[in-house]
Amino acid sequence: MKTIKDKYIVMGSDGAGFPLKEAVKLHLEDLGWTVEDVGVKSLDGPTEMFNRVGFRVGAKISEGEYEKGLVFCGTGMGIHVAAGKCPHVQAGVVESVPAGKRAAAANNLNVLAMGAQYVSPAMGIEIVDEFLNTPFGGDYGEAFLAMHKLAWEEIDEFDYEAFKANGFEPIHKYDVERPRPTGENRRKGMVTYKPVLR
Repeated sequence: MKTIKDKYIVMGSDGAGFPLKEAVKLHLEDLGWTVEDVGVKSLDGPTEMFNRVGFRVGAKISEGEYEKGLVFCGTGMGIHVAAGKCPHVQAGVVESVPAGKRAAAANNLNVLAMGAQYVSPAMGIEIVDEFLNTPFGGDYGEAFLAMHKLAWEEIDEFDYEAFKANGFEPIHKYDVERPRPTGENRRKGMVTYKPVLR
């Protein structure tokens, strides 16, 4: 698998997301990243629909070829929905630097989407840097990571038919205790978490 630790990333956009993708791509390449661009690669002639590019990036993640990917369209919405249709892809739209950090730290997104109509190239570069440089769990502590790891696993393993057969009640791998924030966590607005195995 091509990992972010080794500076490998896959990305793609439709025509609307092309300018933002190109700015981010150039920035990453300047930093020594190897970027696989699955399209579109030019605005000359017809461009592809957002969903088709999203499927291609998502497939690279599903097949275990890449650890993470980036997708761009006008809003980031449609292309992230398409990428998320691929198995084991957890994609999300991000429009701020703090959200880029949380997307990595709390959600461990493996596909980050941005919309060129809402995110400037400079902001997009900052978002991507924060996303790629923040590990799962971030600097929020072990309890935070344990809770969000559980959420990631339950989302990744979600089976709609099993959910339906369970009366539309989520199937818990295990539970976590969510105590009230105290001390430094209260000031930061953060909640601490303690995993509770059953």
